[in-house]
Amino acid sequence: MSASREKQNRQAAAGQADPKTAREAQQRKEEKRTNLLYGVIAAAVLIAVVISFVWRSNFIPKMTTAATIDGEKYTAAEVEYFYQTAYRNFLSQYSYFTSYLGLNTNGTLRSQAVSSTAAEMLGIELPEADDAEPDPDADPLAPTGMTWHDYFLDQALENMSVIQAALKAADAEGFQYPAGVQAEYDDNMDALKAVAAASGISVSQYLKGNFGAGLTEKVYGEQLMRVLRYSAYSAAHQDNLSYSDSELEAAYDADRNSYDHASYEVVSFSAAAESTVDDEGNPVEPTEEESEAAREAASEKANAVISGFEDGKKLEDLAEEYEGTYTSFEDGSYSAGSALSEWVFKDGRQSGDSAVVTDGTTLYAVVYHDRFRDENPTIDVRHILVPLGTGSIAEGEEGYEDQQAQLKADAHAKAEELLSQWQSGEATEDSFAALAMKESTDGSKYDGGLYTEVYQGQMVTEFNDWCFDSARQPGDTGVVDTQYGAHVMYFSGVDMARWQSQVASNLRNEAYVAWEEELTKDVTVQRNESGLKLIG
Repeated sequence: MSASREKQNRQAAAGQADPKTAREAQQRKEEKRTNLLYGVIAAAVLIAVVISFVWRSNFIPKMTTAATIDGEKYTAAEVEYFYQTAYRNFLSQYSYFTSYLGLNTNGTLRSQAVSSTAAEMLGIELPEADDAEPDPDADPLAPTGMTWHDYFLDQALENMSVIQAALKAADAEGFQYPAGVQAEYDDNMDALKAVAAASGISVSQYLKGNFGAGLTEKVYGEQLMRVLRYSAYSAAHQDNLSYSDSELEAAYDADRNSYDHASYEVVSFSAAAESTVDDEGNPVEPTEEESEAAREAASEKANAVISGFEDGKKLEDLAEEYEGTYTSFEDGSYSAGSALSEWVFKDGRQSGDSAVVTDGTTLYAVVYHDRFRDENPTIDVRHILVPLGTGSIAEGEEGYEDQQAQLKADAHAKAEELLSQWQSGEATEDSFAALAMKESTDGSKYDGGLYTEVYQGQMVTEFNDWCFDSARQPGDTGVVDTQYGAHVMYFSGVDMARWQSQVASNLRNEAYVAWEEELTKDVTVQRNESGLKLIG
């Protein structure tokens, strides 16, 4: 069973990609549209934000046509919905990098130019004007090349084009939207009302304060439903993609470094000379002679470690002897551009190979052991999450531990009740999925609580251990307690090997990009500047 992009977005994250590698940059580019479309459209806009109550414009201008996509007109309010969604999703994804990217969230987007650093990281091309020589007399706040406003507006119109084309295709083939679409829509609209109420204002006021005067509850709901339908249709398209063992092997062989793991040991030494300070406490950079001496000292130690290893000594003992830093990698991954990684993953490497590898200002005495791909199976599982209740006693105060224990016991008891309820009915996987959609508080509820292609170590320990119990069989059920609450579990079965899952995921991403490009290759977008000037 293949996992759709949307289902994977709801699953636990495996880790943050390194933004500097070429392959990962391409993956970000491939996934950019869907991440912007789905990642927080339905949820993040419901997070309470600062309500400025400074209306950007009155109602009538917001109804002005801002764009026409293949003959279908969109008002400024409708474009604003996707513009704000793209912006908020970006902040959610890159919250720790906004300063690095040069985006000032407190400033106007129209006056901030996208830097070459941000463009490279995001995989976008700046207009040629961005490379022009700056005018010394120009306003320092004036935008040059592409502004962040331009970027988010482009994202909005691009996403709108994809959604429109996909929904037309879905209608043409008579696609039946799953029940989860309506359930997710209802939950999000209810959450919108709850957030507005918690802020002491109406839904209309909340939307006006966050999106502008033109975005009514009706407009918001219509665009949210379009997004959810698009999400369901594109997910179904991806779920229907399957690959033979020979296709997976061929894709693996074409890019083994992206999927293989390696076991090796290293002892690292810094080859950088230490900086000093002058009499006034100012830092003094080391001289070339000092830097060369530091490199030679590190090289002597690293080579001594390799000699000691060849004489039969353990690398960990040698690290202590020569004051290096010892690290053992049992499941190391390839990192493009790393001299150490390139040495480890070089074709033909044999167990016991050793060398001194220089990577920047660090020298590694490295010993290679093995290279392999992850043959462990992935699994498919459904669950219903019963979250912990909210306690009234703060951590550290008397009675806190007792109250937490009671909250956990309450969640467990509720989970046991749900399991008994399911067992007393049809007790099928379909009935479990229906119960999950009704009772679970986890994002997977809209897929019937389904997680697919889950790999060893992906989930929290208790959840993981239940799923990967060697005695686990399809149809097994149970209740598992974790830090998030109690989980009613249903084991759907064993899925493909982990390496196959990774390869298939990349193939599906590539297929998605091709599918999207085919859908939108003839789409025309006409911009109405009088309407677009109201955006942002």
